[in-house]
Amino acid sequence: MESVFDFQLIKSLLSRSDFRFTFDAMHAVTGAYAKPIFVDKLGAKLDFISNGVPLEDFGHGHPDPNLTYAKDLVNIMYSKNGPDFGAASDGDGDRNMILGKRFFVTPSDSVAIIAANAQEAIPYFKNGPKGLARSMPTSGALDRVAEKLNLPFFEVPTGWKFFGNLMDAGKLSICGEESFGTGSDHIREKDGIWAVLAWLSIIAYRNKDKKLGEKLVSVSDVVKEHWAKYGRNFFSRYDYEECESEGANKMIEHLRGLISKSEAGEKFGNYVLKFADDFTYTDPVDGSVASKQGVRFVFTDGSRIIFRLSGTGSAGATIRIYVEQFEPDVSKHEMDAQEALKPLIDLALSVSKLKDFTGREKPTVIT
Repeated sequence: MESVFDFQLIKSLLSRSDFRFTFDAMHAVTGAYAKPIFVDKLGAKLDFISNGVPLEDFGHGHPDPNLTYAKDLVNIMYSKNGPDFGAASDGDGDRNMILGKRFFVTPSDSVAIIAANAQEAIPYFKNGPKGLARSMPTSGALDRVAEKLNLPFFEVPTGWKFFGNLMDAGKLSICGEESFGTGSDHIREKDGIWAVLAWLSIIAYRNKDKKLGEKLVSVSDVVKEHWAKYGRNFFSRYDYEECESEGANKMIEHLRGLISKSEAGEKFGNYVLKFADDFTYTDPVDGSVASKQGVRFVFTDGSRIIFRLSGTGSAGATIRIYVEQFEPDVSKHEMDAQEALKPLIDLALSVSKLKDFTGREKPTVIT
């Protein structure tokens, strides 16, 4: 990490009396790295790290860094005098969640913002990234950064091996997925600690000339400035866990039937269809083909609805619905994502007939 980031720059931020940082290791493996890196090397106070001792049972918690399972961290960050920056990582340390004061950074925005700021804030990228990539369900925020920076861009199926191939071929530097995995070619894996250090680098870089008493550039400032420049991709994921496999499979078959009959220009409520398909990916490196990677409805305004089925094991299947809407109008950027996406979410539920097929009224997790 010292060879990737400017540790002195990050240390200048973490040692400030007017900046408070908290890292929740969720009693998982990054607890072993948190003290040596954040405290010993970067000067953070020891009490900035919570749940920092790795435990076999994760302290009876569920080490998944999202708004549902990292509730302790979320509550701290949304409290009246919460810290300025909060982060968490998962069981094996490859995923991450980033929060500002009363502000959640979606993983789709996170990878886009890291990519947009990497060249100036992170020494490893001083010559600029080689290319950018995201998993298909991840929002199009990264696409807009790639376009503006004139970088090669790849949309791949869910699964890190697809990124690995591109990295091995020297085509990719920064990548991410909406399921809280963010990484770069410093290793061939997603890396939770790397993502936290990348964000601290950006915040430190933006505040390097700020004197004590001056208002610091916050996480939410960085995100809102990014939206103002690139537009905001409202994004949400609905997970329906442990559905009956039979009903879940029938729902996907119903959707595949629907896309085979759908045509460009068709109206879905207020949305006009650009195309509908079952995502297929041809690897530009080895020519291998991955098919049936997710049912997509893509509309002319850039909005998307995606349906994926994962895990059809003994505990049943998980249905994931992804909804995304691009909003260039800055005056609408402050809207709550669930509110902005409500028409699309309603459309997704009616098109899929999810309730009819699964009997489920509500998702297990909303991100």
